[in-house]
Amino acid sequence: MAPRDRAAPRRYHGRPLFLLEQVVIAHTLHVDLGERSYPIFIGRELLRDRDLLRRHVGGSQVVLVSNETVAPLYAERVLQALEGCSLVTEVVLPDGEQHKTLASMEHIFDRVLADGHNRTTTFIALGGGVVGDMTGFAAACYQRGVDFIQLPTTLLSQVDSSVGGKTGVNHALGKNMIGAFYQPQAVLIDIDTLQTLPARELAAGLAEVVKYGLICDAGFYQWLLGNMPRLLAREEAALAEAIERSCAAKAAVVAADEREGGLRAILNLGHTFGHAIETHQGYGNWLHGEAVAAGMVLAAKLSAMRGWISDASVAELVDLQLSMGLPVAAPAEMTLEEFRTLMGRDKKVLDGRLRLVLLREIGAATVVDDVTEGELAALLGST
Repeated sequence: MAPRDRAAPRRYHGRPLFLLEQVVIAHTLHVDLGERSYPIFIGRELLRDRDLLRRHVGGSQVVLVSNETVAPLYAERVLQALEGCSLVTEVVLPDGEQHKTLASMEHIFDRVLADGHNRTTTFIALGGGVVGDMTGFAAACYQRGVDFIQLPTTLLSQVDSSVGGKTGVNHALGKNMIGAFYQPQAVLIDIDTLQTLPARELAAGLAEVVKYGLICDAGFYQWLLGNMPRLLAREEAALAEAIERSCAAKAAVVAADEREGGLRAILNLGHTFGHAIETHQGYGNWLHGEAVAAGMVLAAKLSAMRGWISDASVAELVDLQLSMGLPVAAPAEMTLEEFRTLMGRDKKVLDGRLRLVLLREIGAATVVDDVTEGELAALLGST
C-alpha cells in the first residue's frame, strides 16, 4: 500500500481561528539529560494546545508524520495548532509494524526535500510507536539532526517508545537493528486519544505498564493488580496515574543510563523473548506488547526456576495478563532452535553472550548473561 500525502505543503500566515476548551495538563515530568533534557506533559486535549506545542517548535517549518489510521482522527487538530508556521508538510504512511522500514524513511525524506525544509525544521510524530520510532530516526538523520516532538496516541507509545530517545526501523533479520539514540524536544501525551484505541492495542500497552511495576516498583505492581479493571474500562483518572507512574519510572532509568550501558537494560524485561516471537511470526501479526507479555511470563518462569521469585508470583502474573486478554506463552510452533537463533541476533547480545532481564523479586530486576542451554531447554520446553 502506497503512502498517502497531501499534494502540496501547507503555508500559513496569521493566527488560528479556533478556541481552546478543556485543555488540562494533569502531570508534568522531566527527563534529566543535561542539555538534552525535555519535558513530558500528560493531560486532556493537549493536541489542540497551540501554545504548548509551538513553544517546542524552534523555527517556522514543521513536518507532521502520521499514518492512515491516526491522521484522519487527529491530524487536523494538530495542523490547526500549527497555523502560523510558514511551511507545514504532512506525511501519512501506511499503518503497521511491517511498514517500519528504510523504505518508509526514504519516503519521508523524499517529501521533506521536495518541499524544501531546512535545518530549522521540526519533525512531529503523531501516532504510535512505529510512527514515533521512524520520525525520530528521520529527524536524527535529516541534515545530520533536526528537532522533533513526540505526540504519542497509543498507550504503548505513551508509556514506552516516546520516552527515552530510542529511534529506528526494523530489518527482516531483526527488530530495531537500525537506528539511533536521539531525544525529542518534548513529549505531549493526550490521554483522550486512548478513547479511540482498539481494545487489543490498549491491552498491549498495558503490558508495558505492568513491566514497570515488575522491574522497579512493587507498590505500583500491587496498584495495577487492584486497578486493572478501571484501566481496561479506560477510566481517565486511572489511565493518567498509570501513564504518569510509568513515564516517571522510565525517565529515572533513562536519566541514569541514556544509552543502555547498564541500568537501562532492565527496561527490556520480556523483550528478548518478545522480539524473537515478533520476528518469527512476522512483524504486525503479534503486537509488540503481546509479544512482550509472553516474554515477561517466560522471564518470570526462568526467575522462579532460579529460586528468585515464587511460583505463586508467576501464577499471579499469568492471571493478571489473562484478565487483560494477553498471551502468556510463546507460539506453540516455535522451537528451541528458532528461539536460540533469533535471540542470538538480538542487539542486547554482547560478545556472543545472550543477556536476559530476570526478576530477583517483584519490583527488582537484574540483567544476567549466564543462562545455560539446559535452562533454556527446560523453560521453552515447558511453554
